[in-house]
Amino acid sequence: MNNKKIINAWAFYDWANSVYPLVITTAIFPMFYEAVTSQTDASGAVISDMVTFFGMQFRNTELYSYVASLSFLIVSFSSPILSGIADYSDNKKGFLQFFCYLGSISCASLYFFDVDHLELSMLSVLFASVGFWGSIVFYNAYLPQIATADKHDKISAKGYALGYLGSSILLILNLVFIMGFDMSPRWSFVTVAIWWVGFSQITYRRLPNVFKTEREVENKFTKGWKELKKVWKQVKHLKRIRTYLSSFFIYSMGVQTVMLMATLFAAKEIDWAEDGAKTGLIVSVLIIQFIAILGAYLLAAISKKIGNIYALMITLVIWIGVCIAAYFIHTPFQFYIIAAVVGLVMGGIQSLSRSTYSKLVPETKDYASFFSFYDVLEKLGIVIGTFAYGFIEGVTGSMRNSIFALMIFFIIGLLLLLLVPKEKKIAAA
Repeated sequence: MNNKKIINAWAFYDWANSVYPLVITTAIFPMFYEAVTSQTDASGAVISDMVTFFGMQFRNTELYSYVASLSFLIVSFSSPILSGIADYSDNKKGFLQFFCYLGSISCASLYFFDVDHLELSMLSVLFASVGFWGSIVFYNAYLPQIATADKHDKISAKGYALGYLGSSILLILNLVFIMGFDMSPRWSFVTVAIWWVGFSQITYRRLPNVFKTEREVENKFTKGWKELKKVWKQVKHLKRIRTYLSSFFIYSMGVQTVMLMATLFAAKEIDWAEDGAKTGLIVSVLIIQFIAILGAYLLAAISKKIGNIYALMITLVIWIGVCIAAYFIHTPFQFYIIAAVVGLVMGGIQSLSRSTYSKLVPETKDYASFFSFYDVLEKLGIVIGTFAYGFIEGVTGSMRNSIFALMIFFIIGLLLLLLVPKEKKIAAA
């Protein structure tokens, strides 16, 4: 416990893998996807954003949200099985590596993305997401086993801060080559794969292979589901953690959906000057990244003063304001302001959510099962959020309506947090 080298190695995986959510889901790939799946006139104005997928017509961003939703559904149903295997074999690192390599290879395969073979191309998008989020299940499960609860907020914030910094460096390097040397954006997807795999080796070198515990011999393929049932039985009788998880489930629908769809929202709904969209979006992404580093540490400091639950309440109020404001913004300057606010709360809410849960988990041999339960809830929430986002856009024809609807998730999440018992243990957290 609290071994500095192991903790630093664990946190460094955020440096390695955060290039995926930045370059692939937030910055370069969404703009690339929007460009290659839209039909434009001679002046470059978009005349159609409809795509054909298995013979059906969808808006390009609507389809993207459905594929994202499917990836989270796959992770939700597979992680209990995988966490059961990992617990039984005491080999979290092996599964962390498997999903890391699946995600990175899928990112590299995006180099061959072809709108004329959209069904096959979207498989790369799907498996990149499955790889990233699948690895997070096992990554998160390490935290209670490498550090005591009083260290969790700071360590979790450190991981996110390293992730934001490292991914920003790679994004800037890619932008220099794309905008300064006419490098194809496709090569940036390859650099993500190399960065992710390469820097993750530092984590694998130091992170323990196993945490030996006593096990009964049983079917390891069904063990995960049995463990989830066991976790659920325990959670039902622990009001604090039960109420907290209910809130987390709801507000996660909004947080991750905003992060996944923000760039595509800006590309479609903001009135960029001619040829200014690409530069403007990159500026906003970098604003979010660097402010998010500050946000992760700031919220950790606030939580130390007033408690995790109250700190999370503050962030949810800000997220509600973001959704309201996003419905009305039109100019790049307005979007930059919103991006700055999102950056402030984005890293903080993810970091604090993870560390709050790690503190509430009771003493157990099967930390992977408890974090699998946490991840299943998060992913199922994102399934609902991303699907609802795409469906609302498909029905109404506007992403503004989708982003405004996400406000409901934050409001309900906030109300549920108000119901979390304000006991001394929570306040101290």
